[in-house]
Amino acid sequence: MTSVAQQGANSPISSGTRLSLPVAGMTCASCVGRVERALNQVPGVQSAAVNLATDRADVTFTGLADPLAALRAIEGAGYTVREEITELAIADMTCASCVGRVENALAKIPGVLEAAVNLATERARVRHLEGVVSTADLVAAVQQAGYKARGLSDVNRDSGDHEAERRETEARELRRALLIASILTLPVFILEMGSHLVPAIHHWVMGVLGEQTSWYIQFALATLVLFGPGLRFFRKGVPALLRAAPDMNSLVSLGTAAAYGYSVVATFLPDLLPPGTANVYFEAAVVIVTLILLGRTLEARAKGRTSQAIKRLVGLQAKTARVERNGETVEIALDQVAVGDVVLVRPGEKIAVDGEVVEGASYVDESMISGEPVPVSKGVGAEVVGGTINKTGAFSFRVTKVGANTVLAQIIRLVEQAQGAKLPIQALVDKVTMWFVPAVMAAAALTFLAWLIFGPEPALTFALVNAVAVLIIACPCAMGLATPTSIMVGTGRAAELGILFRKGEALQGLRDVSVIALDKTGTLTKGRPELTDLVTAEGFEYNEVLALVAAVEARSEHPIAEAIVAAAKQRDITIVPIEGFDATPGFGVAATVGGRTVAVGADRFMTQFGLDVSSFLPTAQRLGDQGKSPLYAAIDGRLAAVIAVADPIRETTPAAIKALHAVGLKVAMITGDNAATAAAIARQLGIDEVAAEVLPDGKVAALKKFQINGARVAFVGDGINDAPALAQADVGLAIGTGTDVAIEAADVVLMSGDLRGVPNAIAISKATIRNIKQNLFWAFAYNAVLIPVAAGALFPVNGTMLSPIFAAAAMALSSIFVLGNALRLKRFRAPMTVEAIIETSENGTAPHKLRPVSKH
Repeated sequence: MTSVAQQGANSPISSGTRLSLPVAGMTCASCVGRVERALNQVPGVQSAAVNLATDRADVTFTGLADPLAALRAIEGAGYTVREEITELAIADMTCASCVGRVENALAKIPGVLEAAVNLATERARVRHLEGVVSTADLVAAVQQAGYKARGLSDVNRDSGDHEAERRETEARELRRALLIASILTLPVFILEMGSHLVPAIHHWVMGVLGEQTSWYIQFALATLVLFGPGLRFFRKGVPALLRAAPDMNSLVSLGTAAAYGYSVVATFLPDLLPPGTANVYFEAAVVIVTLILLGRTLEARAKGRTSQAIKRLVGLQAKTARVERNGETVEIALDQVAVGDVVLVRPGEKIAVDGEVVEGASYVDESMISGEPVPVSKGVGAEVVGGTINKTGAFSFRVTKVGANTVLAQIIRLVEQAQGAKLPIQALVDKVTMWFVPAVMAAAALTFLAWLIFGPEPALTFALVNAVAVLIIACPCAMGLATPTSIMVGTGRAAELGILFRKGEALQGLRDVSVIALDKTGTLTKGRPELTDLVTAEGFEYNEVLALVAAVEARSEHPIAEAIVAAAKQRDITIVPIEGFDATPGFGVAATVGGRTVAVGADRFMTQFGLDVSSFLPTAQRLGDQGKSPLYAAIDGRLAAVIAVADPIRETTPAAIKALHAVGLKVAMITGDNAATAAAIARQLGIDEVAAEVLPDGKVAALKKFQINGARVAFVGDGINDAPALAQADVGLAIGTGTDVAIEAADVVLMSGDLRGVPNAIAISKATIRNIKQNLFWAFAYNAVLIPVAAGALFPVNGTMLSPIFAAAAMALSSIFVLGNALRLKRFRAPMTVEAIIETSENGTAPHKLRPVSKH
């Protein structure tokens, strides 16, 4: 996660303050001495006492101290300071400047290392020293900045019920406020604007009501709007102004108060104004409030749709489970299910939690975790995942994981973390928005003065109208929503496709990679040896040979032998007992099976029996070209078959590699295989570069070679020994069927274990970043173009002026446009086939492009 708030632990604290730091990695008294010496050398440290029993360092500072310097000193001594993550729900944020203020407030707390706030999710993710900063400290800092906050525990974060209820309450209040404001605004608009636009209304107002009476009615209705539905802007905007930290609400408050105040003076004290300037702008004030309420209502509705991915994931959780208790089957609430319980699942039911099948068989729809629509066969010993749907059969499973440890709960956490992340592209937005609102207020003041001094009569009226228009149109809502809404929708859609972005930065980083490095075993291949070829000689039958060879190999523990035995069992071939088993290391094995002599091994083993394998030479050469080492079987002294056992290429691997080539990426393979075998597999798959005979600890060095000259490399792996390489790569992608260690080290997890997830992940990465750029362009270009127009820059040219009413409408539309554009990512469709992702350029000669098959 990238953050602008890195100075928190560096914040000065008062003289004589004690700070207790949790230190990890100390094992003896000498460790204590090292840490104490390191801390005592930090400028500003009066004393340091380290306790090995509690694993804590108590540091006393003199003068202004730097906790971050103490942290670095401990790390420099070879130890670590434990950190933790606290998440907060933030309320009352309305624009990008609010985000910056909350981040700064959190960052100033001593012990906070990083704070990142997301406007779209209304969440803050704070990384801080363990035990140094409490949730109460964080909440207090946010409240001091003028916003509401509360801590998020694992329970309420996973359930999502409270957040959904709060958002619905907020949306309901906005709808009610909008309705009231609209009913009160309509008469004001008709009385004032109708008089200017419709002659009949003008005659009726002037002849029946009278202008002054019309103003009194407008005053009464406008007062109800501003101090009823519109009071929310003043409650938040005025305190922000008093704190010298103006936000969007401050702009609205200033603009509407200026229009309303001027109109009140014109209505009741017209003699205070210059002659000819006594006009009312009640309609501008109330229409601005109504339009902004409309924008906020639509925004709240759209925000709800951006978080639907999390809602759907939470909705996948079953509410109850049928469990065997004391010999009876009882239905209990999900939170009462315990590890070790046996759960019964009927056809069509949702699987409650994670477990292992102990009885029965069925097909299970696991599309929610893999994105694959084809149901998966489940039998005794198979693992099932909570939230997936049982299709046909009935079975029982023993619970292995519950609560926050289930796969679904982990997916929800990963998606939430990715949705709350800040991308590097957001850094520019953060810098701009911190100064944007004060700059707009300054621009509005300059506009007012320029029109007052240089404008035509009535100069005061022109000055007021244009200054209010500048204040209203420049609201930075669209800037604040541009990036996080796209991230929310993009990562949510990716999760639905079985692609989990564990780190938000990977969403941007994946788009820029130029090399995809792939581990071979378990990534390109299935990760387990299988019998791939058995070609019989004349006079021998396939099942006959397989039965005899499997009987001999059943006595061997070699992986090749296990693969042959597994192939026989798949064909329901009975493994019969043998006699006289003899193994010759490096050559082969031999035994007597039902009175028949059987030998299985390399060509040199056949030579010992006086057999010539040249009849199988073409087949052996073909197998060699495919990277397979042929074995031979002899029965009763006759050459019977050539056999090949290999770790087979996954069926989807060729299509995935073609897809990667189609987007102009270079594909590399890292493997421990010998160079000849690796080269054969590379030729078969069309891989560009190969690093062969690489030991497990050499993968990082191989990756560094690919990263020479600044190339950005993504690495795809699945094993424990892949974790260092996943961390070294610019972006690490773990196959979801791999080990937990590999998944924890990765930036992106492909839940299905299908290599086609890599081009799919790249596709959604590109689509999301493209969407973000579109949003940012609109947000910045909109303000760059319309602020000068609102200030009256076109008036000297063609007499054009932008009414505050139209300014309010344009401001609301900008946010709605950004949200609507982000929501288009919900329609993203992964390029499932090579044909779907290859499109030629306009001239037919440029490199192919990867594109989502969607309307956008």
